[in-house]
This record gives sequence, structure tokens and C-alpha cells, in this order.
Amino acid sequence: MHVIGGTASTALGERVSRRLGDAPFAIPFLKRFPDGEMYLRVGGRMEGDDVVIVQSTRTDADFLELLLLEDAVREAGARRIFVVVPYFGYARQDRLFFPGEPVSARALSRLVELNADAVITVDLHSPQILSHFAKPAFEASGIPAIARALRERPVDLLVSPDRGGIDRVRRMSQLLNKPWFALEKHRLDAEHVEISVGDEPPIPLEGKDVVLVDDVITTGGTIVEAAKLLKARGARAISAACTHGLFLRDAFERIKAVTDEIYSTDTLGNPAEKASVAPDIADILRRHAAT
Repeated sequence: MHVIGGTASTALGERVSRRLGDAPFAIPFLKRFPDGEMYLRVGGRMEGDDVVIVQSTRTDADFLELLLLEDAVREAGARRIFVVVPYFGYARQDRLFFPGEPVSARALSRLVELNADAVITVDLHSPQILSHFAKPAFEASGIPAIARALRERPVDLLVSPDRGGIDRVRRMSQLLNKPWFALEKHRLDAEHVEISVGDEPPIPLEGKDVVLVDDVITTGGTIVEAAKLLKARGARAISAACTHGLFLRDAFERIKAVTDEIYSTDTLGNPAEKASVAPDIADILRRHAAT
């Protein structure tokens, strides 16, 4: 099995190759023509081999690179292609909100799987996105990776910043054997939220080391407001943990100002990267490659 790390996921691709028993690892040659079009080339012999492509798709250019990589690997004679998309862009548009819109998650799922034999993602915006794939598709979780990073840290309580993350924080609580509860979130607009805990939190906060657990941190508004609330209720230390750390604009600095630690997995390169999903991706690859 060969592993190719796209430019959006080079480090994670190399970690996956090591978890697979030092599978040969390569990065593509990539350049831009004067008109802006992308050119890439993959090297090495791939005839009859299984090939893993690891590439997050945060930007339109990342998506285009992934599609070109798939075609190049297919042309190189790969027997099977496993496409790993750690962060799947456009996944938030997973249904119609207004007439005339595309279902972006569905459209791009269909494109990604065209030259793939199986697709692996990590913590999709909605599990139902997997149903858009006609070929085998699997979703790894970033929760075990974060739990591994937190296991040696002081943690008294896990908190979800909204009730939509209950399944996520509950799973973390099972892995760490720690209590949890969820806050209430009311979105005011695209960048502002109102967070509440009720008259009395279900678990006392005074003197506790608290970890806020989320799937994606984008602008940081939710985490910032939740951290302020928990601090006001007496929490001793507050950490923020997520699978996908986008940290748009000044989000990282704003969160850093109200928390003691920030944890993120390596699905996207960022300053909070302290946990790797490579073991979880490699486990899925091993299981599926054996079939």
C-alpha cells in the first residue's frame, strides 16, 4: 500500500503511512501554469497496488488538487484507491435551505468518489452525508484522538457548548470516565451567539478543570462565550478541544485569551494541533483493505 499526502495534508499523510507499517509515502509535484491552472504529477510505480490519497478540502484549490490526484493515481495503474478527506469542505450545505441552491455536500461527494474505491472522512458536519456516497464511505471520529491527548491532563468535567454536541461529549466522557453536561446556545447571527447554563448547572463548576468539546471551531464565537460563562460560574481552568480547527481571522487569539489550553487534531494545520487522527484512519484502512 502506498500513501500520497496532498499539499493540504502532507504531515497527516506521512503519519498515516507510518501507522500502516511504514507504507511508502510520497508527495506530488505541483506547480501553476502562467494562466493559473494547476499541474501535478505523482511518481513511483503503482501498477496493481493499493494507493491511499490523504487530502483535506478546506479550499476550492484543495478540492481540485484531490480530483487531479485521483485521476493521476488511476492513470498510474493503481489497483484500488482509498481517498482520505480528513476535513471535508462544503459539508455544511447538506440539504436545501432555499429553492435553487445546490446540495453542495452531495455534489462534491459524488465528484470525490468518481475515481475512488472507498472514501474515509473525519467528523463530518452531519452523519447523513455518508448516504450521498454510492461507494463504501467511512467516518472516523476525532474524539479518541482528543481523549488520548487529554488522558494525562487534569480534567474534572467535559462540557458541550450546545445540545447538538451531546453525542460527542458523551463519547468523550466514556473514554475519559469523566462527567459531562451541555450548555444551551442561541445563535443571534452568523458570528454572535448567546450561551446559557440555566439557573444552576447540573454539575458544580467551582474549582473544576473544564474542557469544552466541539467538532469544528470556525470564528470562535461559541467557544469564547462558553468559556466566559464557565469562568464566571467558578471554573478553575478552561480548555477548548475540537477535531477541526479552522480558527478564521483572529479566532485563535480570542480563544487563547479566555482559555488555558487549546487542543485540535491534525485534520487541518493550526497552532493548536496536539492530537493525531492517523491511528484512527489507519485502523479503518487496514480493515477495509483486507476485504
